Amino acid sequence: MTLDLTIIWAGILGFAVCAYVCLDGFDLGVGILFPLLAVGPERDRAMNSLAPVWDGNETWLVLGGGGLLAAFPVAYSIILPATYPLIIAMLLGLILRGVAFEFRWREPRHRAMWDIAFSTGSTIAALSQGMILGAVLQGINVVDNAYAGRWLDWLSPFSLLTGVALVVGYCLLGATWLLWKTDGLEQDHARRLAGWLGGATLIAMAVVSAATPYLHYAYWRRWFAMPGVLLTAQVPLLVVIAAIIFFVSLKRGAERLPFLITLGLFMLGFVGLCISTFPYAVPPHVTIWEAASPASSQMFMLVGTAVIVPLILAYTFWAYWVFRGKVGTHGFH
Repeated sequence: MTLDLTIIWAGILGFAVCAYVCLDGFDLGVGILFPLLAVGPERDRAMNSLAPVWDGNETWLVLGGGGLLAAFPVAYSIILPATYPLIIAMLLGLILRGVAFEFRWREPRHRAMWDIAFSTGSTIAALSQGMILGAVLQGINVVDNAYAGRWLDWLSPFSLLTGVALVVGYCLLGATWLLWKTDGLEQDHARRLAGWLGGATLIAMAVVSAATPYLHYAYWRRWFAMPGVLLTAQVPLLVVIAAIIFFVSLKRGAERLPFLITLGLFMLGFVGLCISTFPYAVPPHVTIWEAASPASSQMFMLVGTAVIVPLILAYTFWAYWVFRGKVGTHGFH
């Protein structure tokens, strides 16, 4: 029973993280791209496209963080001390962009300052998230189920690489979101940005994918040892297929498909991450079973989660459905 509950909770947290990256990723991406958008209607339309959904998207971050503490407390107690500076930077970035989002409309005289704050907060949050991923992937120094590393162990060329790669990927999500939600000159601009960022994202994915197997032999074995390679090879193959569809859809003037394909690329990246790390909660030392809370605690939380997650999915779907149209400078139409 403990084994089954642990895998179920790993799946729930994986789903929450993937949902957060896909959903909050595009509004962080819009924020990062803000300096490239023209002052005035283009920025206003970009901001209005996020207004109904941006705070709801962050629900998944709360679920992921709280679920990690409750379901895998050992992993929580190791990962947080190992990445405290990045966690603090991410939270400050999210706070800064949230404040800027609200005050931008209420203080027109200082709108330029709030635009800078919105973009800066978005960039800091995205970069921190990518570096947290890199810090966990490269391995955390663990002794007796406790973090035993130094203050700056998270800082490395690989964590910087994953940080920049996630920023680029978020920018692509943001550009394809604006391509879907705007029209006219703003849509043309978003399409051009999506073309450049699509190529940059694929390059970033390729570089990170090439570097990851060399971090630990276990990663290399999962990707390249026979007969497992026959399955894992399907992931890069699907990435290539998705990339072809992406650029063809851009060329043919599609509006929604590039965004959906970009989400697919992120999901394939998440599948690749799971292939590399499973069954470790803290690579390469602590497995999900070693990090898990007691089975009774997992079952108690599972009952509440079985109610809460469908509610979150329902109101998320409803919000996107209600605001499914194109956005103008004063709202959706």
